[in-house]
Amino acid sequence: MTNETSEPDFDDDNDAFDVEFDAALDAQFDPDQANALAEAERAMAEARDRLSEVPAEVVITNHVMGLYELAAIHLSATPPDLRQAVLAIDAVACLVDGLGDRLGEDAPTMKDALNNIRLAFVQIKGQMTAESSDDAASDVG
Repeated sequence: MTNETSEPDFDDDNDAFDVEFDAALDAQFDPDQANALAEAERAMAEARDRLSEVPAEVVITNHVMGLYELAAIHLSATPPDLRQAVLAIDAVACLVDGLGDRLGEDAPTMKDALNNIRLAFVQIKGQMTAESSDDAASDVG
């Protein structure tokens, strides 16, 4: 069966798309901008290829640790931003609790990390509450 439409044939290499896209770039950008954009696209394609070789649990675990760090940053701010910290902690919990042992050999470490950041949150929130109570008591007295 032949393709009688004017649509390009998008095979695995996407040659037709690349030619059309490059032509659109040439019309829209100066040569330096078009080259920079084409180089960025090549870099993204290489990154996608490398990422496709990494097991999903490794990538997800890295994201969990990034969210853990985000929570820690908000907890260590002056003053601590509990609202932002709890959002990051909840995101960690969604992944760790939701995926459980599917995270592979790092699942126990991720569970420990979640428990530790939750404990830090409770401790910091308790300190802030105590300080607020002390401040209110000193204002009254």
